[in-house]
Amino acid sequence: MDQPDLRIKIGPLELKNPVLTASGTFGYGQEYSDLIDLSLLGGIVVKGLSHKPRDGNPPPRTVETPCGMLNAIGLANMGLETFLKEKLPALQKLNTAVIVNIYGHSIDEYGEVAAGLKGVKGISAIEVNISCPNVEKGGMAFGTDPDISARVTERVLKNSDKPVIVKLSPNVTDIRAIAMAVEKAGAHAVSLINTLTGMAIDIESSTPILANISGGLSGPAIRPVALYMVYQVAKAVNIPVIGVGGIVDHRDALQFLIAGATAIQVGTANFVNPRATLNIIEGLKVFCAERGIARIDQIIGSLKIPDQI
Repeated sequence: MDQPDLRIKIGPLELKNPVLTASGTFGYGQEYSDLIDLSLLGGIVVKGLSHKPRDGNPPPRTVETPCGMLNAIGLANMGLETFLKEKLPALQKLNTAVIVNIYGHSIDEYGEVAAGLKGVKGISAIEVNISCPNVEKGGMAFGTDPDISARVTERVLKNSDKPVIVKLSPNVTDIRAIAMAVEKAGAHAVSLINTLTGMAIDIESSTPILANISGGLSGPAIRPVALYMVYQVAKAVNIPVIGVGGIVDHRDALQFLIAGATAIQVGTANFVNPRATLNIIEGLKVFCAERGIARIDQIIGSLKIPDQI
């Protein structure tokens, strides 16, 4: 049985396969290094990074939900300077793509983080989280406004020498408008979706379970929503789309690829099964080999709509 070619391209970046880890669910990679061979992954998207350290929200910050979980971590992280000193050296030794997820609460902060990564070796691309509250606009998330999303993208591109992927929020009326805006601004790719906003209540105390009241819903519960949004966006833009949301096994991954995604990210599944990513890669190989599919890119965007059959 011949081995299929799983290589794909995200803008100028070539990946050995389309399976990446999702930001915030895989630490900085080293946390999983005793459990899986990181070099087998298409890429690792590391925990979100801001210019200065951030403590995040007070606990409780996570709660299990049917087919998923809510998190209100609050983008806690060590900040750019500590990341470069303490985490980057190990990441530079990995034989796989390293994508750094960044965020800010102002356009200037996005630019500062991007500038701090400019010229740094061992980083393959930047993923821009635009689901953050914009302090200059009264807390409205950057990713809910096409114009502001585009301005963030432009600032990051101006300050960066790496491919830029913009991660889109599903908490919008029409995600296609945001995708088209960041494409026009020069983004090399988009990833979607980020978490859906939700909450949980303790019925004994009549109080929110999360200290932050609301949190981001992830896991298999959001997969149908993510899949449809990927399908919509893949038809609306000409840049690669990375599918994210509730992917647990290779069958889930294939749905996203067929819908038009060039690559996928695995998030919540990592908490349940640390080998989920490797299982998906192997599943994709077997699926293609059994069907005589020589290259994984033959599957991308192969969805057949009934009136087109």
